[in-house]
Amino acid sequence: MKKVFSIMLTAIMMVAFSTAVSAQDNNKAQQHKKQRMSREQMAEMQAKHISRQLALDDATSQKFIETYSAYQKEVWALCPQGKRKKKADMTDAETEKAIKDQFDHSQKILTLRQEYYKKYSKFLTPKQIQRVYELEKQSMNRLSKRGKGNAAGRGQFNGKGKPDGKGKPIGKFHKQSKPQNGNG
Repeated sequence: MKKVFSIMLTAIMMVAFSTAVSAQDNNKAQQHKKQRMSREQMAEMQAKHISRQLALDDATSQKFIETYSAYQKEVWALCPQGKRKKKADMTDAETEKAIKDQFDHSQKILTLRQEYYKKYSKFLTPKQIQRVYELEKQSMNRLSKRGKGNAAGRGQFNGKGKPDGKGKPIGKFHKQSKPQNGNG
């Protein structure tokens, strides 16, 4: 009887363990799929988010999404994909060329923004266009923070990108006491 009970208990534990492992594998696969969005999908997602924030009607929203996605594709086409040398390893001539290339790139981006401002002006107000730029900048800031590991989001920094100096996390879950006398 003990043997049967032992075998059944082992079988139940194996099933429970394999189910847990399978669930973790499925969760990891889903997370991987979420992380591997194409640039086009990201641009469309961002355009939809901006459209919702602006509370655009369906027709205007569709025009905006198409125009914004086209803008993003043109911006990506301007970005150099080559491997860059470290600044310390560059000669003066290479550094000068890199600076001039950056000027050229910035000018191309500016020209593109001006071109798309005209396109946006056909169906958005200037205030809406300004809001598009603000929301786009917020998105880029979020993405760049996420790309750098976002240590602040893990409670290791004080929200200004600096450690709190006491080894204690500061964030929305850890309140820092403020002096009562108004100093500090």
